[in-house]
Amino acid sequence: MKIEIWSDIVCPFCYIGKRRFENALAKFDKKYQIEVIYKSFQLNPEIKTDMDKSVVQYLSESKGVTLEKAREMTEYVTQQAGIEGLDYKMDKAVVANTFRSHRLLHLALAQGLQLEMKERLLKAYFIEGKNIDDVSILADLAKEVGITNAEETLKNDNFTDQVKRDLMESKQIGIQGVPFFVFNGKYGISGAQESKVFAEAIEQSFKEWEEDALQPKG
Repeated sequence: MKIEIWSDIVCPFCYIGKRRFENALAKFDKKYQIEVIYKSFQLNPEIKTDMDKSVVQYLSESKGVTLEKAREMTEYVTQQAGIEGLDYKMDKAVVANTFRSHRLLHLALAQGLQLEMKERLLKAYFIEGKNIDDVSILADLAKEVGITNAEETLKNDNFTDQVKRDLMESKQIGIQGVPFFVFNGKYGISGAQESKVFAEAIEQSFKEWEEDALQPKG
């Protein structure tokens, strides 16, 4: 059975939701029969990478709120992440466009290492304060997880169409926020829900998938 997850690397609740989903999947007896695929989504496709601007400044400008309110927002997600064992360093996070990172995730998918690459990118952004729009940094991260030809791929247009296809599909489905989980192409769950919600969705959708597989074809 396939589970598709639309998410963005700079989305704080996407990392939190990833952990909660993984916790649910880890307890599922037949997890080895489930394929997880990450799909591209950009919270702000127009964002310009800016090493000199803090996330608090960016949130204040983009959402039209005070710096104090923006800081409270980052403190809240940091607290929520901590519950899941994630040590966010939002003061270090680099304001960055994620299109190049999504291209790298498609290269990783082609090499069978997408789950590892997704985790590495999220850690790099939220915990290590790395610029995830920098080709050399991305190439180094890819090398860490065993991906080959990353720098060459990122210097040309490879996997651009695949990212655009994901973005278009998200619009067709009606996804307005991430993370967004699609189970067996039928059921959608929006947001970083509690693990028990994901556990129930996995259980139910897998049961239906198994029943469908047993139905006579033709």
